[in-house]
Amino acid sequence: MFEPVTYSKNMEEKYEQLRKQGEALLSDEKDQIANLSNITALLNQFLDRVNWVGFYLFKEGELVLGPFQGLPACIRIPIGKGVCGTAAETGKTQVVENVHDFPGHIACDAQSQSEVVVPIMIDDELFGVLDIDSPEIGRFSEEEGVLLEKFMQRVVPFIRG
Repeated sequence: MFEPVTYSKNMEEKYEQLRKQGEALLSDEKDQIANLSNITALLNQFLDRVNWVGFYLFKEGELVLGPFQGLPACIRIPIGKGVCGTAAETGKTQVVENVHDFPGHIACDAQSQSEVVVPIMIDDELFGVLDIDSPEIGRFSEEEGVLLEKFMQRVVPFIRG
């Protein structure tokens, strides 16, 4: 059903391939949880040197663990706390070179060293965040943060619910 893809070495081309693959994977399904689950699986397969990929969904004033790939994780994160809560509060993608230098970092997995968190807005309202962790310091670039934002904007129609 799902054949492995050889991705381009150029980051923009690589993310364009990811976008096409994601849209093809999600286009025939309307279930929100199924699509969020497939996005995490796709990103986990697509990204190298990561140890956690998942969603925290905004519910009743806080972020609640959603579909993910990786070790068990923190279940609830207050808005404004840690990298995920900061991304949710500010509405800005957070690219953190070293999580130990981030004030108030919430350590769910001691092996995580760097992180990128993309806030997800649907109809100008916070839906949640995409959270990706790596066991390597400096794994994520600002460029990759922007490309992940663009990817999420393209798949939002498939996660509206």
